[in-house]
Amino acid sequence: TAWAVGSFCFSCLCIDYPSIDNMTRKRRNHGRVTGARGHTKPVRCDNCARCTPKDKAITRFHIRNIVETAAIKDIEDSSAIENYQLPKLYHKLQYCVSCAIHSHIVRVRSKEGRRDRRPPERIRRRQERERERQQRESEEIESRARRAANNAH
Repeated sequence: TAWAVGSFCFSCLCIDYPSIDNMTRKRRNHGRVTGARGHTKPVRCDNCARCTPKDKAITRFHIRNIVETAAIKDIEDSSAIENYQLPKLYHKLQYCVSCAIHSHIVRVRSKEGRRDRRPPERIRRRQERERERQQRESEEIESRARRAANNAH
């Protein structure tokens, strides 16, 4: 029988909760990069201004030229220094998880995909592979056409 003191019930303390070691988890690092730290300061999401822990925020660098592409040639021509490399503008963008997913900066992955810790492929490499694949396909089509023409004679 449970007995209560005021509004506190002692029978509720007997519930056997699972220990933290046995609880299921979605990610190996619980979606954070704290390491040995216990707490990190919040940062504001650049898209929605939500407070997100610094180690949980998705960080990307937006690198671009200080000068727009139309004016680069004019500046290079008028420059006194030969082969002067124009400086770049490095802008650190920090997003909360929901904004990063919504704007396709990161993607939702399957359980097996989340275990893959390799960085994603660069877009240019993917485009180069796609071009190579198309060239191979066109060469195969040409060789089939040549064989068909040889067999017809």
